[in-house]
Amino acid sequence: MHRFKELEIWKQSRVFCKDIYIVIANFPKSEKFGLISQLRRASVSIPSNISEGTSRISSKDFSRYLEMAMGSCYEVETQILLSNDLGFLKDTELIALQEKLTSIIKMISKFRSTINARIKN
Repeated sequence: MHRFKELEIWKQSRVFCKDIYIVIANFPKSEKFGLISQLRRASVSIPSNISEGTSRISSKDFSRYLEMAMGSCYEVETQILLSNDLGFLKDTELIALQEKLTSIIKMISKFRSTINARIKN
């Protein structure tokens, strides 16, 4: 069992979620039930799945929650790209978010690989 508050992937994904909330504050009000809602939900899902996974007894279950967090990362990536395409997100904001998200994806992937290796042994 892991202490989620000590996990760097949880810390970084929480900061990333806050960053998403900050940039979407400038989106048009007409997107309240569109991209704003989707980005909030998907970005919150990343640290939430990591923390929920730590409560699971088996490493296999924890790995599954990390997989769900990874899916949310890719969902957010698609949504920020669309936001940029629509002019809601500046290129500089997109690049900064993509860099942070790529780092989180790499950390989750590496951590998940480590857990899966332990399951096989």
